[in-house]
Amino acid sequence: MKPVFTYTKGMVRTDTSYCPGCTHGIAHRLITETLDEMGLLGDAVGVAPIGCAVQAHKFMNLDMCESAHGRAPAVASGIRRVHPDKVVFTYQGDGDLASIGTAEIVHAAARGEKFTTFFINNCIYGMTGGQMAPTTLLGQRSTTSQDGRKKEQAGSPIRVSELLSALDGAVYIERVSLASPAHIRNAKKAVRRAFEIQRQGLGFTFVEFLSTCPTNWGLAPPDAMKWLIDNMIPYYPLGVYREPQAVEKEAAV
Repeated sequence: MKPVFTYTKGMVRTDTSYCPGCTHGIAHRLITETLDEMGLLGDAVGVAPIGCAVQAHKFMNLDMCESAHGRAPAVASGIRRVHPDKVVFTYQGDGDLASIGTAEIVHAAARGEKFTTFFINNCIYGMTGGQMAPTTLLGQRSTTSQDGRKKEQAGSPIRVSELLSALDGAVYIERVSLASPAHIRNAKKAVRRAFEIQRQGLGFTFVEFLSTCPTNWGLAPPDAMKWLIDNMIPYYPLGVYREPQAVEKEAAV
């Protein structure tokens, strides 16, 4: 019988540390499978964060480097400049990227660093116990917002894709979702597009994955997927926020 689904060479055959229903595993698969299909596994270098994906180097079958909390863009900048022939990416959560690492990601995008960032946005701090993150939605409960996030106390959730799309050095920014098979297929297209643009050396590329955290949301995995669709997508609209064509038009003006 002809196989219709196989295990990608980009993933190590091992159990992961992620909770049941967590979508980190889906994101890992999309990234490594795409690199495998593009023939780039041997030329790729990933930079792991501090957070739920701190052990990503144990799951992805490619060269990986660990970074200090929030500093993955700085590490990736150095790697890509020293090894311009490599495909370099960071893999970061919302606490890592949008909180302690805000300055790092903003300035990497502003400089137009030629690497790709994959941003896992699940609206909460995962590994450290479910605290409110910069992306936590208004009214959403967490261990540090028991009555729900309040705008007058914590401000509004940060829309990172929209923020970075205002910077000239960012050439491709897209927000995708991992909440359904159709969303996942579109997410894989975005991953491939980001790597293709990086190979062209045009500038900084960024893909935001809307993801689930069933454990810290206090929901069963199927309910978490529905919560993402009903609550996250309305506030974090899916789509392309920056693309090379727009960058080229601006340069010509």
